[in-house]
Amino acid sequence: MKFTLSWLKEHLATDASIAAIVETMTMTGLEVESVENAGEKLAPFTVARIISAAKHPNADKLQVCQVETAQGQLEIVCGAPNARAGLVTAFAPIGTTIPGSGITLEARPVRGVVSNGMLCSGAELELDTDADGILELDPELKVGTPLAEALGLNDPVIDIEVTPNRPDWLGVAGIARDLAAAGIGKQTTKPILPIPGRYPSPQKVATENAHACPMFAGRFIRGVKNGPSPAWLQQRLRAIGQKPISTLVDITNLITHDRGRPLHVYDAGKLSGVVRARMGRDGESFKALNGNVYNVTPQMCVIADDERVLGLGGVIGGEYSGVSETTADILVECALFDPTLTHQTGRALQLTTDAQYRFARGVDSGFVVPGLELATRMILDLCGGEPSEIQVAGAEPAAPQAITFNPDRVRQLAGIDVKPTRVRAVLKDLGFEVTGEGQSSKNFIVQPPTWRRDVEGPADLVEEVARIEGYDKMPLVDPPRAPGFRPPPASVGESRSRLAKRAAASLGYNEAITWSFCSRAQAQAFGGGGEEMLVANPIASDLDCMRPTALPQLLAAAQRNADRGFDDARLFEAGPAYTSTSDSGQQRTLAAIWRARPPRHWRAHHQPDIFDVKRDVRTILEAIGAPVASLQTASEAPAHWRPGRTGALKLGPKVIAYFGEIHPRALKAIDVEAPALAFEIFLDALPAPRAKGRTKPPLEKLDLQPLTRDFAFIVDDGTPAADVVRAAIGADKQLITDVNLFDVYRGERMQPGKKSLAIEVTLQPREKTLTDADIEAASAKIVSAVMKATGGTLRG
Repeated sequence: MKFTLSWLKEHLATDASIAAIVETMTMTGLEVESVENAGEKLAPFTVARIISAAKHPNADKLQVCQVETAQGQLEIVCGAPNARAGLVTAFAPIGTTIPGSGITLEARPVRGVVSNGMLCSGAELELDTDADGILELDPELKVGTPLAEALGLNDPVIDIEVTPNRPDWLGVAGIARDLAAAGIGKQTTKPILPIPGRYPSPQKVATENAHACPMFAGRFIRGVKNGPSPAWLQQRLRAIGQKPISTLVDITNLITHDRGRPLHVYDAGKLSGVVRARMGRDGESFKALNGNVYNVTPQMCVIADDERVLGLGGVIGGEYSGVSETTADILVECALFDPTLTHQTGRALQLTTDAQYRFARGVDSGFVVPGLELATRMILDLCGGEPSEIQVAGAEPAAPQAITFNPDRVRQLAGIDVKPTRVRAVLKDLGFEVTGEGQSSKNFIVQPPTWRRDVEGPADLVEEVARIEGYDKMPLVDPPRAPGFRPPPASVGESRSRLAKRAAASLGYNEAITWSFCSRAQAQAFGGGGEEMLVANPIASDLDCMRPTALPQLLAAAQRNADRGFDDARLFEAGPAYTSTSDSGQQRTLAAIWRARPPRHWRAHHQPDIFDVKRDVRTILEAIGAPVASLQTASEAPAHWRPGRTGALKLGPKVIAYFGEIHPRALKAIDVEAPALAFEIFLDALPAPRAKGRTKPPLEKLDLQPLTRDFAFIVDDGTPAADVVRAAIGADKQLITDVNLFDVYRGERMQPGKKSLAIEVTLQPREKTLTDADIEAASAKIVSAVMKATGGTLRG
């Protein structure tokens, strides 16, 4: 929703600065997207007049112009075909940066003739104009006049985002009403005076579906003269990004943005029979004003006469019945359309217009006839004509239900002390009727206006008073707790997720929060994308599928960082992944990626690999209390992991984590550069922790020196080293505290298909210093356990 400051001031008498107005809008709940002032961009440009234009001596398509400017008479080379003596146009002096091209002007020869500035076109100034060549301005303009002033563009444009529950903010008058209530000025919206009809309307209107179109009003005006709209009207529409079309159409567009009330004008000479609102029929279609042909369904409300569909109710009109410069008699339509039906129609046709945007949110049901009267007055003033009596089919919906309201609820719910007289004043300023007191002397009877059907109870009224008084006045207090209240403890999954995030952060990973959706192509590249995971109502076309893993988004985020110069991103996210194979359809995971890029240096640097991310996985699992010692390592992994450079940690048949490199094919599918390391931990796959029993604290022991022993085993080449380590550490869990693989040997001294794995075992005595016999017994257990688990032999 866009509007200019001067437009706002037609409804709001205020001396406040633009900054103060924007601040007040924000405090009252209006989200200001931007404030643009075209006058600032056009500040260097002024009005100039061409004195003479002669052919360039060295170029056929160029002219050498003598130009009267604010700096005096200058010689300027110009290639515009419309450059001629007497033309008033836009001038840019040397040193000016042209908005459309970004070029800064310099005094340099153009085919041997120095140009001392530039005469500008609308495209070069980024103005909405279809004219070819340089601008042609009003010949009465004075040379040296600022261009922004000459074009009426020295007016700030405010762009706001409107929440779905506030359709009254889709009109400038509604915004002025809230600002006046907030004390920034006084609302000055002029009352709408009815215009008596001079004859019965020859054009009948009707509505055949009270749900789709509860009220349809129309007025016949004969003898109008349509053509280009006045300059002030064109400038106002251009300022908010609207293209002027004709006076009749521009009037309806102005009222749409000024009062939030869409209307439509038909060429009455092209209508046949009764114009009615009804549901569509199979096989019907029409050509819309945007040039597209739309097929109508029985679920759409259409406006039709006795012969054809004229348009979609509340969405868009048809080309056939549109007005033109030859139009003499018109029918002005002002109607109500069901918001849900209008929204569904726009979505089914992928069509959003200014009218559809407003009707889908619910326009003011009490402004049908007044809106028609307002349009009539503007048409008579600008196009002339003679109006008929107003015809109304259907009936205005009932007003919102009155609310019994105790003003003390403001203090109870919002914590703000507001006197009842102030509460009454705020509600009246916002358009509510506070007609008196209810059964209790403390209560008001509040009647919401027809444009505020979102107000349904006392809590809504509290919100209205609080936002006008200022949310910054709400005290910072903790909510009261019931006696004996204790916050619920975190679940096992929540605790694990919190601990896992802390561990990942301590390892140097940065937490990211991404969407739980991704594109279907991304999901398919990472093992998902089934029909059951598609989103019925996606918020964006590239977020139409529930993600099977957080890895695609993390990889895409890392690539965006790399594109901006940070090529060593380490990101993680703890969040849900969605799969049809799990019982609930989703599972809690912690995923992380590492774009390992060692710095360029003449000294060798370690290149991170699969073992680095495996170390990180084990560290995180240990931090959350997983039985790390019982995990088995496997090489099986889904297709998006790179074979031979990927591993899995399993606890029995359950996969606890995957780690390694992402397959280049999967990276290519999401447009990410290879290589990329990653891991994913499935927190819900871990067994529930055992309940801890009460035990006596151990007695203090002397600190005994640990000792190490080395063992080398000859095993089959396909035997995982983890099997050797796991078997060794399990030989005596009380005595053995650590096992470390320090050598792998394959060579001529090994038989084909064999390898040697050397491990270092740490023995930590608990009760006493170990004797040689104790050490030999422990060594025998280690050798026996490894040989039994792997089938290997002790290397001599």
